[in-house]
Amino acid sequence: MKKPQFVTGEFYHIYNRGNNKRPIFLKPFNMLRFLEGMIEFNVRGPIGSIYAKSFEKDDQLSGSTTKLVKLVDFICYCLNPNHFHLLVRQLEDGGIVELMHKIGTGYTRYFNEKYKFSGALFQGRYKAIQIDTNDYLLYLSAYINLNPEAHQLSGSTTKLWLSSWDEYSGDKLSRNRLCSTEFVLSQFKTREDYKKFAKEALAVIREKKEMQESLKLLLSG
Repeated sequence: MKKPQFVTGEFYHIYNRGNNKRPIFLKPFNMLRFLEGMIEFNVRGPIGSIYAKSFEKDDQLSGSTTKLVKLVDFICYCLNPNHFHLLVRQLEDGGIVELMHKIGTGYTRYFNEKYKFSGALFQGRYKAIQIDTNDYLLYLSAYINLNPEAHQLSGSTTKLWLSSWDEYSGDKLSRNRLCSTEFVLSQFKTREDYKKFAKEALAVIREKKEMQESLKLLLSG
């Protein structure tokens, strides 16, 4: 895939999966470590290592205390056993490139050191697609927020899944809030209206393979 030229102020779908489809999350706290990287690395310049931070006994993100300017807004996200999806809006020139480099190298180092692995964790460079219409943005938010349902995950695999759905649905208090939900939710009168839209949109996506192609969602479960 051609290397994208990111435009500040625009929205992008960022995704990647494990090398040879290998798992990139083995336990729930691996996902929390990835989310912590999303928070801590979302600033210009080096911040030092967050490798020592442990989530073995704590399922709540610590959150960043930095006052520095963010590189991107996270709109929504989903972490699955062997891949992830992010919907982001670039806030600073070069922000996506810098953020994804820090997330990729930081999480790979953490994962390899923790589990005594070596080599590439991810399948090459992350993929990025610009979101060029509002409809695309809304449908993609539904696909990402409800990703395990899109892949029809069941059984033990549902335990290794984490998304921003709770931040959008309000079904339960989300302690791990990190998304700017207003870009999507402001287009609906209530959260219930968005939930209804998301469920209906997901049904369309699952029923029509050409919809997935049009959304350019190239990852499979």
